[in-house]
Amino acid sequence: MAPEISQIPFSYPTCSIGSSKSDTLPRKLDAIHQASFTGIELSFPDITAYGSTLLGHEVASDNYPELVTVAKEIRKLCDAKNLKVIMLQPFGHLEGWPRGSKEREDAFNRAKGWIEIMRAVGTDLLQVGSTDTPLDKLSATQENIVADLRELCDLLAPHNMRVTYENWCFSTHAPTWKDVWTLISRVDRPNIGLCLDTFQTAGSEWGDPTTVTGRVEDLAVEELDRRFERSMEELVRTVPPEKIDLFQISDAYRPVRPIGEFTAEGLSPRGQWSGAYRPVPYGGGYLPIEVVGRAALKTGFRGWFSLEIFDRGADGKGKDYEMGEFARNGMASMRKFVERCAEGI
Repeated sequence: MAPEISQIPFSYPTCSIGSSKSDTLPRKLDAIHQASFTGIELSFPDITAYGSTLLGHEVASDNYPELVTVAKEIRKLCDAKNLKVIMLQPFGHLEGWPRGSKEREDAFNRAKGWIEIMRAVGTDLLQVGSTDTPLDKLSATQENIVADLRELCDLLAPHNMRVTYENWCFSTHAPTWKDVWTLISRVDRPNIGLCLDTFQTAGSEWGDPTTVTGRVEDLAVEELDRRFERSMEELVRTVPPEKIDLFQISDAYRPVRPIGEFTAEGLSPRGQWSGAYRPVPYGGGYLPIEVVGRAALKTGFRGWFSLEIFDRGADGKGKDYEMGEFARNGMASMRKFVERCAEGI
C-alpha cells in the first residue's frame, strides 16, 4: 500500500455507535478513542442527549444558548481523547422550500444556530443531506435549490466554515452523486464540497431494498455492474479530490423481506434501509462498496474516511452489543476495506 494511503485518517460518527440509553456520549467517545479512531462526526441528537445529563433537564433543539454551553463541554471531552470534531451532522430539509414560507425561515434560523454550535465545538464543516421532503411541498426547481445552497455557503463563509453536500439515496430531488455534484458545480462557491458515501452511492444506482434480489431489476446484473462501473469512472474524471470533504463508508444488508411500504411518518423504503440496515464492510452486506472505494482513491482523495453505520441487523429490528468490541471490529473492517480498495491504485 502506498504510504499516503496507509496514513489516511479514520473517523467515527457518534450516531453510529451505541445500542442503549446507557451508551452515553462520554462512553461513545471513549470506545471510539480506544479503537484508535482520531476523529468524530458529531451528531446533533448526541448534543441534546448529553445536554439533558449535563444540565439536568431536557434541552430543546432550538435552545442555542444552552446547546452552545453543551458543545463547549463536548469539545473538552474530545480534546481529552485527542479526537478531532471533523463535522456537525446531519442537517436535513434545508433546500427547496417556497420563498417566504415558514419552513424556509425555520431552516435558515436553524442554520444560524448550528453555526454557533460549530464555533463552540471547534469544527468548520457542516453536513447537509439532499432533502427527502416530498416535492409537492417544495418549490424545488434547480434554480431555487442552487440559490438556497449559495445562501447557506454565504452564511458560513464569514466564519471560515464549509458545507459538505451529500446525496441521500432516498432524496426526492438529488439521490445520486452526479445529481449532487451538478448542484455543487452550479452553486460555484469555494466553501461547498461533496460528502461521498459508499452506501448512498451504491444504494441509489445499484441496490434497491424493494426487490427480492436487493438490486435494481430493470437490468441484468452484468449490465447493472457495467453501468455502475461507468458511473464510478465518471466520478473519477469529474470530481477533483479537493472538492471531496470526506468519505463515509458502510455496506447494506439485503432485507430479509423487501421493504415495500412507506412508514406512517412518510419515510420511504430506501430511507428505512438507510437508517437501519447498514453494517460495517465485510459484516454481511452485499453492495459493491469496493467499487466506490477504488473510485474515491483514484480521484486522489486522501482525507477523512468515516465509518458511518446503522446496524440493526438484517431484519432491521435492532441488536445489542458492547461498544468497545463494536468499535474495534469497525476499525479492523475499515483497514481491510482500504487495503482491498488500494490494490492496483
